[in-house]
Amino acid sequence: MSSTLTRPAPPGDAAREAVAPRRRTRIFALPEARWAAAALVLFLIALPLYLTGAPAWAWGPLFAFTYATGGWEPGWAGLQALREKTLDVDLLMVVAALGAAAIGQVLDGALLIVIFATSGALEAIATARTADSVRGLLDLAPTTATRLADDGTEETVPTDQLSVGDTILVRPGERIGADGRVLDGASEVDQATITGEPLPVAKEEGDEVFAGTLNGTGALRVKVERDPSDSVIARIVAMVEEASETKAPTQLFIEKVEQRYSIGMVAATLALFVLPLIFGADLQSTLLRAMTFMIVASPCAVVLATMPPLLSAIANAGRHGVLVKSAVVMERLGQVDAVALDKTGTLTEGTPRVTDIRPLASSGLSEDELLRLAAAAEHPSEHPLARAIVDAARARDLDIPLVEDFASSPGTGVSAKVEGRTVAVGSPARLLDNPTSHPTATAAARLEEEGRTAVLVTLHGTPVGVLGIADRLREEAAATVTTLGELTSTAPVLVTGDNPRAAARLADEVGITDVRAGLLPQDKVSAVQEMEQAGRKVLVVGDGVNDAPALAAAHTGIAMGRAGSDLALETADAVVVRDELATIPTVVRLSRQARRLVVQNLVIAGIFITGLVIWDLVGHLPLPLGVAGHEGSTVIVGLNGLRLLADGTWRRARTGTGR
Repeated sequence: MSSTLTRPAPPGDAAREAVAPRRRTRIFALPEARWAAAALVLFLIALPLYLTGAPAWAWGPLFAFTYATGGWEPGWAGLQALREKTLDVDLLMVVAALGAAAIGQVLDGALLIVIFATSGALEAIATARTADSVRGLLDLAPTTATRLADDGTEETVPTDQLSVGDTILVRPGERIGADGRVLDGASEVDQATITGEPLPVAKEEGDEVFAGTLNGTGALRVKVERDPSDSVIARIVAMVEEASETKAPTQLFIEKVEQRYSIGMVAATLALFVLPLIFGADLQSTLLRAMTFMIVASPCAVVLATMPPLLSAIANAGRHGVLVKSAVVMERLGQVDAVALDKTGTLTEGTPRVTDIRPLASSGLSEDELLRLAAAAEHPSEHPLARAIVDAARARDLDIPLVEDFASSPGTGVSAKVEGRTVAVGSPARLLDNPTSHPTATAAARLEEEGRTAVLVTLHGTPVGVLGIADRLREEAAATVTTLGELTSTAPVLVTGDNPRAAARLADEVGITDVRAGLLPQDKVSAVQEMEQAGRKVLVVGDGVNDAPALAAAHTGIAMGRAGSDLALETADAVVVRDELATIPTVVRLSRQARRLVVQNLVIAGIFITGLVIWDLVGHLPLPLGVAGHEGSTVIVGLNGLRLLADGTWRRARTGTGR
């Protein structure tokens, strides 16, 4: 280990890096909060003067400034909307307050302005907190990193200037500046901010590390493998922010209805004012009742019912490594009632591993000797199976000698001279002159029946053993399949291009009975369309280029992000960044909880509006009480939706205990 790895961190640096700064919007940094506070202060100064009978010149200007500070911003926004031929409920509130002042109800109008401005400030604060939860992810990554030059010298550079291939030094207590792989050193890394793991994870040479995670007591040299703009954290933030700009179908429907409702409400208000006057009613009481009606009938709470729950769910899922690309997707995830799963890279890890080492008894070779020869011959190759063989040899700490005369034949295998001996590694069908009668053919066939890929090793043209290679099943695959089946009340379907024998073996391990194997990309699309024609809303989970058409055709598509192809990631509606299969049922539950909160909010808003309108029409609803009820329902609806921002919500969704 080089001396640079043991150099202590400068005093104070580790302490500053050890705790990720939490960027939280200050309340009074929001203009809505400042104007609301000013209106409230002016109102509280004017109120005792008004109630004690002070002259109008004492409290009049104070009330006037209350109207101005609390009402100018929503009034201006309402006028701009009116110019676009859109009726904004904010403008209606300001008009109602001015109308109250016009008939001598100065106190009631000022109270309306204060409550309305305070409600707007609370909504702005809640929205800012949602944005904070997303932007806070960026604060996890340090702004600078220590880059090592080829000659070993160090320089401190902004993390956004790091490039793929750079080597950075991470001292004890520092946060890792980029996604990469450990070249040298050993330490424990706290990955809770990225993976959710509660305990630090041991990291050594070859292990992957993420930007923003906290290094422990050791020092690490890390090779940057992702551009800073493409790190896990950066992708989460970018996609969640993009999703926040979309609108769910429910929200679009509400906004479409809102305009017609608002116009009808204004017409009803005018009728409620004009008709009683025709029949000789008192002007002041009639105008007051009409304005109270306009306030309590305004659909503010209805408009706010949909987006806070969905955006909160998107932000929460993003913090836990699931990037939902839009509010539309978050709403649709909760509607799925059937699931189609790909095999390789989805239910399996997507990385071939050596599972069997079977030397022939006549060869006189041990397992380690057979693996060592095969790894040496395969070492120059870039084929995935070659990488698996080399990795297996390294895992056993075997010495891999240099080779000569390396040659690769696509579809057949490789050959090379290893310590003067000619070694060939490849397909039994291609390397054996008579594959049906040779003893190694029996061993290879047995491996293939077990769902593995058989690789033959020959020495000077004579078979000496067989290696079995397979893609390893994800640990959480079986539990995820069971959970998805329970959520949708339909057993998941396996759709794969793999051979039927391997697909059936894996399906049996995870508990899938409906297996559709040997499918081309267009066949996967046909399978999805067949399910949808039966009335199902299908969720497709995949990772490869061959999965992209099915992801696009499905009601909702989710891509496994770490090893997923660019086409699959672009086509999918959501991406599981950290390849945690168990997060898929979790995000489905979170979507369903968001949909339930939307319904709750609409019911709450409907009850308040209906109750207050009936009270105003049948009885006598005081204006201040009507304002308090209307604005109170808006705040309740907004805060109810923001409940989904809490980390506890994700934990409950993961365990299936969410309500």
